[in-house]
Amino acid sequence: MRSTFIRIFTTALLSLAIPFLTTAQSVDDITPRPVEVIKEARGHVTIDGKAHIVFDKQFGAQADFLKEMLSAQTGLNLPAYPNTPDKPKASHHIRLVFDNKTIDKAEMYTLTVSGKDVTIRAKDTGGMVYGIQTLLQLFPLKQVREVKIPDVHIKDYPRFSYRGMHLDVVRHMFPVEFIKKYIDYLAFHKFNTFHWHLTDDQGWRIEIESYPKLNTISSWRKETLIGHFKDEPARYDGTRYGGYYTKDEILEVINYASVRGINIIPEIDIPGHSRATIAAYPELSTRPDTTWNVATTWGMYNRQNNVLQPNPATFQFLETVFKEVADLFPYEYFHLGGDETSKKWWKADPVSQQFIKDHNLKDEKGLQTYFVEQVAGYLAAKGKKVIGWHEILEGDLSTSTLIMNWGGEKEGITAATRGHQVIMAPGKPLYFDHYQSKDPNDSLAIHGYNPLDAVYNFEPIPAALRERKLDHYIIGAQANLWTEYIGSEAKVEYMVFPRMTALSEVLWSPAEKKNFTDFKRRLNTAIIPRYTFWKAKYFPNFEQWTADK
Repeated sequence: MRSTFIRIFTTALLSLAIPFLTTAQSVDDITPRPVEVIKEARGHVTIDGKAHIVFDKQFGAQADFLKEMLSAQTGLNLPAYPNTPDKPKASHHIRLVFDNKTIDKAEMYTLTVSGKDVTIRAKDTGGMVYGIQTLLQLFPLKQVREVKIPDVHIKDYPRFSYRGMHLDVVRHMFPVEFIKKYIDYLAFHKFNTFHWHLTDDQGWRIEIESYPKLNTISSWRKETLIGHFKDEPARYDGTRYGGYYTKDEILEVINYASVRGINIIPEIDIPGHSRATIAAYPELSTRPDTTWNVATTWGMYNRQNNVLQPNPATFQFLETVFKEVADLFPYEYFHLGGDETSKKWWKADPVSQQFIKDHNLKDEKGLQTYFVEQVAGYLAAKGKKVIGWHEILEGDLSTSTLIMNWGGEKEGITAATRGHQVIMAPGKPLYFDHYQSKDPNDSLAIHGYNPLDAVYNFEPIPAALRERKLDHYIIGAQANLWTEYIGSEAKVEYMVFPRMTALSEVLWSPAEKKNFTDFKRRLNTAIIPRYTFWKAKYFPNFEQWTADK
């Protein structure tokens, strides 16, 4: 009788403790898949409120990051201490260790659960952040008092050095807090680059002191298109729209990203996509006697004049503005656009034609190259390297320029063959503003169809380059999110998830470890619950819509 009572009482206590005592998430659910996982059978490490985070001095900011993330995810509030002789004692630790001997690759980490400690080793910020992200996936997404993490050794590093996500804040702008959240999404998925598209025909989104009308005029459009830009008749909402990020806000985002191992590449788009610029400063246009408006519609190429004129005022503007922006951003790369530069406006402009003649340029393509290389020179003086969309290869361009290819394999092969490093960002399948389904009731997108399996099965290195041993020119890939039809934070999330998760595995994990069936299992088991934990929207019908439908 007494033993029965004890058994019932014990069972009751355990049922009360279930929300607080738990085992770790499965190491088999980690996404993107690590390079090497060795499971140990002998034991586990218990992490509870008495455990400490101990960090080498290089990783103080990352220790604070781990502390914050772990608290939000599990309710465990662990103190963090520098790894010094006088640090307080604890029975268990999470150790963040600087190691440039056994860690022999950039962005590499090891995560070892053994004895009384969890130990992450890395030699750079990125590696430590990725180790932390993997560790967080071993903790449950609920409030707990302690977690038992089974012994394991993980060795991990990325397949590609460039792993990027883009966000257009021109067509629709998002608050700083959401930009930070977007960066958190990138960090979790082990991306290392945020491409911030800051200027275009429809607005100018960064504070500029040297040319203040970029903020008082260029940052605002009088109204915005309703529906698709090909609809007839065109309809507009009649509401003034705009704004810009102050320099203080830009620096706040940069600092936030740096802790998380994310580099930020700003894009100031020239010499096309400049309608917002010439709205404020018409003297920079091919028709300086014209009053221009900030564009209120999309799809400007060859439809409306939006190019800069090659004149002294224009080049002074470019030098001043690009240097001012370069002073804000610490990363070595700067994106200057260069895409969809309509040549018809230069052909019709006597000043542009005389400039081509005076500078012995072959044609308008040569003029486009002239613009690119002039700005590249201004940025080189600031220690920056240039990235441009693949159209800048239309002229004879220096191989020091990195090419971001939004075309297909052909354009990527051409760039690599000419000796350029290439980031693959093909519209098919890496434009995440394209449809995820063919459901006519799905929310509006620009065009195209890029379902989840097409993203997961994307191979950044064309076979033709591998055969010619030119594959080293492909340094990675990036997904782009243009926001003509994405006006809310929820729509951003709906369009990127789960496609961002798929791309993360394409760019991080060894190609031979990819398995779409297992990826979908992990997505359903571990990643969608994390979207829910983030309170993020996502496209739920990813299994229904595939590339062959």
